[in-house]
Amino acid sequence: MISKKVADSLNKHMNLELYSAHIYLSMSSCANEMGLKGAANWFMVQYREEMVHFMKFYTYLVDQGMNIELLSSKAVPNTYKSLLEMMQRTLTHEELISKCINDLSEQAVQAKDHATQIFLQWFVTEQVEEENNDRDLIAKLKLVGDNGHGILMIDADMAQRVFVQPVGAPLAV
Repeated sequence: MISKKVADSLNKHMNLELYSAHIYLSMSSCANEMGLKGAANWFMVQYREEMVHFMKFYTYLVDQGMNIELLSSKAVPNTYKSLLEMMQRTLTHEELISKCINDLSEQAVQAKDHATQIFLQWFVTEQVEEENNDRDLIAKLKLVGDNGHGILMIDADMAQRVFVQPVGAPLAV
């Protein structure tokens, strides 16, 4: 059985996942306005993944008999100078999420909450992938600098990303 303290922490993080989705939806719009349709797609896929993460936390808490609480969130940034800035902000945000997931995992260990420990392992692995993908794109963007042809090639590559609903994951938008 989940403790109230662990449930409250998971609920708080669930709201952070929703905030993350809003960040990426905003970045998708900004990239679209910049004419970077591939990057807009990449961020839209990121938005959908974050909604899956939100729903995973929601479902876990509900399955544990908890009543979730949706918290107000602050407005997200909606202007960026470049795709490189968006990706750097993405990496910084994902590093924050990784720290939060690690803190939640440690809290579950301290509470001897084995079910929550197991639940969070998927997110630990997911965060390694998220940060690695972001670092790869940042490295490519730094390589091409302000070269429009290079940015367009990266944008075309970002257009290839597709959303894949994780097996067993709750449906999300």
